[in-house]
Amino acid sequence: MTNTAKAIGAEKAPIFEERKDQIHRIGEGDFAMACNRDSLAGAVSQRACVFCGSRVVLYPIADALHLVHGPIGCAAYTWDIRGALSSGPELHRLSFSTDLQELDVVFGGEKKLAKALDELIVRHEPKAAFVYSTCIVGLIGDDLAAVCKAASARHGIPVIPVQSEGFKGNKREGYLAACKAMRTLVGTGDVSSISPLSVNIMGDFNLAGETWIIKDYLTRMGIEVVAGITGDGRVDDLRRAHGASLNLVQCSGATQDLAKMMRDDYGIPFVRVSWIGIEDVAESLYDVAEHFELTRPELAAGLVDRTAALVREELSTLMPRLAELRRDLEGKKAAVYVGGSFKAFSLVKAFRHLGMEVVIVGSQTGTEEDYRELAAICAPGTIVVDDANPLELSAFIKEKDVDIFVGGVKERPIAFKLGVGFCDHNHERKIALEGFVGMLNFAKEVHASVMSPIWRFVPRRETGRNVSDASTATGAEATGAEV
Repeated sequence: MTNTAKAIGAEKAPIFEERKDQIHRIGEGDFAMACNRDSLAGAVSQRACVFCGSRVVLYPIADALHLVHGPIGCAAYTWDIRGALSSGPELHRLSFSTDLQELDVVFGGEKKLAKALDELIVRHEPKAAFVYSTCIVGLIGDDLAAVCKAASARHGIPVIPVQSEGFKGNKREGYLAACKAMRTLVGTGDVSSISPLSVNIMGDFNLAGETWIIKDYLTRMGIEVVAGITGDGRVDDLRRAHGASLNLVQCSGATQDLAKMMRDDYGIPFVRVSWIGIEDVAESLYDVAEHFELTRPELAAGLVDRTAALVREELSTLMPRLAELRRDLEGKKAAVYVGGSFKAFSLVKAFRHLGMEVVIVGSQTGTEEDYRELAAICAPGTIVVDDANPLELSAFIKEKDVDIFVGGVKERPIAFKLGVGFCDHNHERKIALEGFVGMLNFAKEVHASVMSPIWRFVPRRETGRNVSDASTATGAEATGAEV
């Protein structure tokens, strides 16, 4: 039996019985998904902790000080965790920690934290400081809020506690902690010069310059961007973000809580957008234009027409080049496991433009409604999974015999060990994958990965050869093991 045949006939039972209601195969019974749970102990979830969730959201604010109050490992784990390019200051690229030790656990770490803040604020002169609480701080009971309040009074800048003890829940709880921290800044700046046709870009982290791409589109349409929250972020922009007329929320898990807070506090509406894939980018730009033509008709005349001209111009360059790449990719299969479920929607559509089918799709932070919508746009037999772990992802990839796996830094080793092409669509990528130009970059990367000749030499692609005939094969090949 060939390796491919083994993969197709793989066992479909859940690896962890407790996880069976977080996995659904489309077409096999009524749809039901449990989600937003704390990760199963011992399953080594791909999802991160509360602290990590808060850190990845706040990290791109480039002119703020980011101080981790906890053991050094927490800071090391999240050091430079996103690409998060900045057009100016790069204080966020430095990683600071109070490095709590055994004696600090016994006697408390408040004095150490106060001393660290005094030294760092004087040395780096940040616009604000975010202080992250970790598991050990929650256990020993340091009063983070009191220390931050005192430091703020001494130095005259906002020193903001981020209540992100890792054991409090899951990564999504960290997103909420980050939004609560940013809420303390919003509403404290001058908004007198902001245009009525203005937006905040929320939930984009400018990993490879994407915020600049989207800002360029909006500027060409005649829309002012007040703040990037948090890509290429600035403290002063956050302070005046309440002056924008509309919030554009891409990563709903990371920043939608802040958008809801701003709606409740300042009456600013928000729309969910996606800057990934042809249809979603175009639809998002039209949604912005139509919003302002409805709410500000006296100022937005011709906005939809300008948007249509922009989309036509971009597509006239993009579509012929996609057609060339599609010829090689038609019929190939993809697996998608990303942080936010909204990104997964866009990737399913993007792969269809390349003639490819997504047969596995999941996220770390999706809701049941998100997964229900995903199931509606995917083909029968597609595996939908919430908060997966490496064993599950490995089993599903072998079962479906995929050609490329789209994920983040933690998923890359899974793909390469199984002899599968990989596309990084998360924290560490260096190539912009958003906007119309991002769709072309994505297509090129998928094509280069899927069509690489290296996959001819991995066991799962060997065909027409019986294991018993492989007398000269290596031990791994002879047992049909995956590379």
